[in-house]
Amino acid sequence: MSTSDQTELPHGDEDAPEDDARPGAPAPGPTPAARARRARIAAASLLMAAAAVVLALRLASRSSVLVVGVYGLLLILCGGVIELSRRGRTRLGSWLLAAGLVAALLMDGVVLA
Repeated sequence: MSTSDQTELPHGDEDAPEDDARPGAPAPGPTPAARARRARIAAASLLMAAAAVVLALRLASRSSVLVVGVYGLLLILCGGVIELSRRGRTRLGSWLLAAGLVAALLMDGVVLA
């Protein structure tokens, strides 16, 4: 490049355009990956709360180690999914959350019935 093609701004220039201050630039916000992490954390938290309520209801109707085991493992799995999502492993968290929910429902319907 020739020197006429290069535009250099002095380091202390107040009128220098900055990347974040451009007019018409998109507003800074959460990225799609950050939104996916938040959605997965919210889903796992809601499932954890629902599992805790179901565990309390099941224990009120009958006291069994299997009930505590099934719903306790689901609560632990939800906590693990929250931690995975916090670390950016949303796909793995999604699969584990779905598999854990299906397994808990099957155990509730087949073993605990």
